[in-house]
Amino acid sequence: MQIEDLTSLYNIYSDKFEQLKKIFDVSRIETKIQEIDTKIIDDPSFYNKQESRQILKEQMRLKKLLEEWKLLTEKYEEIGVLLELLKEGNLDIENELNSENKILNKMLDEFEVKMILNDNHDSNDAIVTIHSGAGGTEANDWAEMLYRMYNRWIEKKGYKLEVLDFIEGDKVGIKSITFNVIGPYSYGYLKGESGIHRLVRLSPFDANNKRHTSFASVFVLPDVDEEIEIEINESELKIETFRASGAGGQHVNKTDSAVRITHLPTGIVVTCQNERSQHQNKANALKILKAKLYEREMEKKREEKEKLESSKGEIGWGNQIRSYVLHPYRMVKDLRTKIEIGNADAVLDGEIDEFIDAYLLFNAGKKSVKGN
Repeated sequence: MQIEDLTSLYNIYSDKFEQLKKIFDVSRIETKIQEIDTKIIDDPSFYNKQESRQILKEQMRLKKLLEEWKLLTEKYEEIGVLLELLKEGNLDIENELNSENKILNKMLDEFEVKMILNDNHDSNDAIVTIHSGAGGTEANDWAEMLYRMYNRWIEKKGYKLEVLDFIEGDKVGIKSITFNVIGPYSYGYLKGESGIHRLVRLSPFDANNKRHTSFASVFVLPDVDEEIEIEINESELKIETFRASGAGGQHVNKTDSAVRITHLPTGIVVTCQNERSQHQNKANALKILKAKLYEREMEKKREEKEKLESSKGEIGWGNQIRSYVLHPYRMVKDLRTKIEIGNADAVLDGEIDEFIDAYLLFNAGKKSVKGN
């Protein structure tokens, strides 16, 4: 690239950096960290309190945010020095500067998204459920493909996945799966994945090699297990045990380890059968129930406050958010943000950050418009 082009790029990134600098109040973040440190030191019983986990989580989040800002600032200043050296005639660093500019741009975009993740539970872990739609084998296979996509994304983020419930398909794939995504901001990143995902492809299960369309739904909830008070009255629960189905070994198939809990006042039903221990399955089922009851209460409040848009309500087959087309062309398109990616294989291998970031920025823009 020419010096003028590199300078122009740096000026664009400089504007982005200065805008973020106006929003990101370093002194306020440092004060909040100091307040938490003081609370921990001054309260001998701090670690015995229920809210301690959430406070420590917030402390870690703020410290990480400060560290990332420090690294971003250092990168920005380093590129400024490189640009000055290039202007002084040190042409050997042109390629290095070009590479560093790309790194800076990526860091700026990632930090901008982090700034957006400031809703109440964005920093929480996530509970994700995938259900296959109508279509039997085709839909079950599609649900398993989606699960693999998220699993690969989780691995790339350095997060941890813990399966809470799993029902395999009759022949192949998955009918339903619920899993925990454990890692900072996992709910914030994944919340925009809730909705209907549509696949168009030549079916590997059709002897005539015809094109098929399959659907699967994705639900994402924040893990609020130890964070809030949700009263669950045992007398309002119908708890049933049964033998787990599908893979799991002889032990699972010979004991009534699976648990189904029905919350009688709301009719919410959750099942867990992935663990060999009935006790652990019950604990996981209660965890999912608690998240669903919390989400239900939050939904009521949102409806009362602003009469939520249809896309924020209960997810139905009409709320399609993304199409994955593998035939007659290859393209993945988000129907909300209009982002299109031609490398469908990479997307299905977990490269979904572009969709996630675009949705968060899109949604933040909608909130901003509403606020005005």
